[in-house]
Amino acid sequence: MKNNGGQEPKERKLAMLRFIDRYRREHGMSPTVREIGEHLGLLSTSHCDYYLRKLEEEGLIERQPKRARTIRLTEAGLQAIGGVAQESAPVPAMDERVAVPFLGYIVASEPLPVEPLVGDETIEINPALLGTVDDGLFALRVRGHSMIDALIGDGDLVLFRHQERVENGEMAAVWIVDRQETTLKRIYWEGERVRLQPANPTMAPIYEEADNIRIQGKVVLVVRRLD
Repeated sequence: MKNNGGQEPKERKLAMLRFIDRYRREHGMSPTVREIGEHLGLLSTSHCDYYLRKLEEEGLIERQPKRARTIRLTEAGLQAIGGVAQESAPVPAMDERVAVPFLGYIVASEPLPVEPLVGDETIEINPALLGTVDDGLFALRVRGHSMIDALIGDGDLVLFRHQERVENGEMAAVWIVDRQETTLKRIYWEGERVRLQPANPTMAPIYEEADNIRIQGKVVLVVRRLD
């Protein structure tokens, strides 16, 4: 990893422009914020995003809000680094894939403490698999075997649509408030309590008071891991 942490702001912005331009030409797509930050030796993605916002304000780059890998240099940005537009490595049309935030792991067994559902990485998904595409999608990788009869196994990637309510029998990511834990289960509303039902005959359901859980998202797609 190249470390440019000691650069002055102007030099850092030029280095950022050069890296974005070179990455696009070599890979046919823009780098992620994390990749830019690692290349420049920045301490955090928020630090990197600060410089990207400055470049955007100065009219040197353009990007689509809430979409990964959409950063591109404007004509002014290309002039700033002495470059010209090239057609040798065109960026694929954005409708060919969807960038979905990858937020880490979720437990599909007895719930275990996990990090909050936040992250700055993305995965690329063919929109044909999703049906309806919106900004509320996020992805988590499964740990555990409690949903195996629902064809969700350890290591599978699950896409969720953020929503705070699901219907009986639907699968969802659930935050158990007093335990500070997240789990993946089928949801059944039973009066003032909720049954979190595994899809594994060897495991018992979990019962929680309705006001002790928060629905974080409904399962919309499972990408199976093939060993």
